[in-house]
Order: sequence, then structure tokens, then C-alpha cells
Amino acid sequence: MTAEKTKREQLAKHLDGGMAFASIDSFLDNIPFEKIGIRPPGLPYSFYEIFFHIAFAQKDILEYTISGEYETAKWPDDYWPNALEPESEAEWEDLKAEYFEDRRILREFILDLKNDLNTPVRNSEEHTLLREILLVIEHSAYHTGQLLLIQRLLGVYNN
Repeated sequence: MTAEKTKREQLAKHLDGGMAFASIDSFLDNIPFEKIGIRPPGLPYSFYEIFFHIAFAQKDILEYTISGEYETAKWPDDYWPNALEPESEAEWEDLKAEYFEDRRILREFILDLKNDLNTPVRNSEEHTLLREILLVIEHSAYHTGQLLLIQRLLGVYNN
């Protein structure tokens, strides 16, 4: 195995989580749908609001990195939902599926040796693929901790 392939596999593992921070996969389905829109006392966001934000930011960075039709999202309006919870359980399931599909695409892009980690991404003259991957990893790690805290405050997280 080459050093480059090993480096990319390590980045992909960090993208998935579970290395230095909990993987979203390990607890996302533990919270009942009825609780995802509750803002615990003292917190300005619900589980849904944080997960929406994680998913939107990941999608935005993915599109910034690889899309020929990228349009800059409006901060902060586009990055946060307009409601405490989705309109339906089906909408929630769609958001989760879209998040995991986008992560899969980004993961495959990272592992493809044809994509130079040190070259600027498609929609930038200075931001490299490595920078964008690290942004997704760091952003997800930060907010994953918030999701776990919300679950604990709602009496859902037991670990």
C-alpha cells in the first residue's frame, strides 16, 4: 500500500467519525423522532437543527469542491433550518439519507488517487481538497459533540 493511499484512507476514516470523535452513525437513530425538535433548556437549538446544519455544511463543501454549478449559500440563513423539526418523519429520513450519500461521495472523492489533495478545488484558486476535507471533519466533530449533549439532556444517550 502506498503512503498516499494510506493517508487518504486515514482521512476517510476521520470523515466517518469514530476515531477522535463519535461517529454520527453510532447514535443518530437512538433519538426518537418525537424528540428531535425539542430544544433542551438553556440551548438555542434542537437535535434536528444541529443535524440539518451539519448536513447542509457538508453538502455545501462537497459542491464547492466538485460541482461545476456551485452557488454560494447565504450565511447564516441557508445553513440553518426554518423550523425546530422537520415537517414529517419522511423528511427526517430523507435528510439522513442525503447526509450519508453526500458523505459517501466525498469519501470516494478522497480515496480517488486522481484527485490531488494539494491542488485547489474546482471553485477556488486557493482552497485545496485537503483543506475542504479537514473543514468537513472538524465541523462535523464539533457539532457531533453538541448532538450527543442534546441526546443526554433529553434522556436518550446512555453511554
